[in-house]
Amino acid sequence: MATVFPPRTMTVVQLVPALHSGGAERSTLEIAKALVEAGHRSIVVSAGGRLVEQLEAEGSEHVTLPIGHKSLRTLFTVGKLRRILRGVNPDIVHARSRLPAWVGWYALRGLKQRPHFVTTVHGLNTPGHYSSILLRGERVIVVSQTLRDYVLRHYPNDISTARIAVVPRGIDTEAFPYGYRPDDSWQHAFFEECPQLRGAPLLTLPGRGTRLKGHADAIELIADLQSRAIDARLLLLGADEPGREAYIGELRALIRDRGLENKVVISPPRHDIRDVYAMSDLILQLSNKPESFGRTVVEALAMCRPVMGYAHGGVGELLAELYPAGRVPVGDRERLVERAAELLRFAPPIPPPRAYRLVDMQSATLALYAEVVEGVPTA
Repeated sequence: MATVFPPRTMTVVQLVPALHSGGAERSTLEIAKALVEAGHRSIVVSAGGRLVEQLEAEGSEHVTLPIGHKSLRTLFTVGKLRRILRGVNPDIVHARSRLPAWVGWYALRGLKQRPHFVTTVHGLNTPGHYSSILLRGERVIVVSQTLRDYVLRHYPNDISTARIAVVPRGIDTEAFPYGYRPDDSWQHAFFEECPQLRGAPLLTLPGRGTRLKGHADAIELIADLQSRAIDARLLLLGADEPGREAYIGELRALIRDRGLENKVVISPPRHDIRDVYAMSDLILQLSNKPESFGRTVVEALAMCRPVMGYAHGGVGELLAELYPAGRVPVGDRERLVERAAELLRFAPPIPPPRAYRLVDMQSATLALYAEVVEGVPTA
């Protein structure tokens, strides 16, 4: 019998602009934690942010360097990053954003012992030379089949299919448990805070305060349901953010114009999103531009909550696979209200999640790292 040797310990440096919030940042922490738990050394280089405390508490190291600021001064971070890399001698440098990838690429060019370069394409970036840096990794991770197709369509001569790995984002099924219901005290506090949402089916649209998320479509949906004598409430969860005052003002004017002041709430980001999902009768994902993935779709379905969204991009891909009843043609207002009425009347059953789990994403990424370092495919 052949002797089986365990994989050697790796040092992995991840490059991101900052650690405030966002899908790429969350994935950075999730992979950093998995590396530490597997006995590897995890280092993240960024401009810092509120997630640094969590990163370090979970065993990773953080080096503060503004490698994502869109300024000529960022060019001066190349030499600093090169010195950092020379000091830690990593096996892998993993860039998750375009400008940090450029800084990392030039920093690596000055090293005699060059680590492996891995990249992740997290979004449907504008095609062009600036974005093409994310295709220079020895392996290029994309977070959905939609994104894989997008990359191959726009860069047919820059990347081979063999270098692309589809590794979807995953959700923590312990954080979003199947069939979870919040306790009575939370429900009481929630409806005391948002009394407008009491007494009728609740629709929730989670998303940042940006026009792309389709908040206006959600408001019009409530008005259309009301015109059909279907009482419903709407929570625009996480839209009320600093710096978005003008946009939120537009949404409030639309709410007033439709006579929905007692049916719609616009909230700031909340830490109890799991409880909000559980109290919702329908989760909405109405982004008017295609997204690379749709984490909220997977989070809600993992908790056995029905989801309705526009059938394009990563959201459409997920709904087609996991919950076809929730797909609606983009911008089709009539079909949107019809489908919402159908799902509020009877939502097809949702099985427990068997894919798109956090452990799946972590395992696939660490396996890819090992494949790159060892130079042989993993089983």
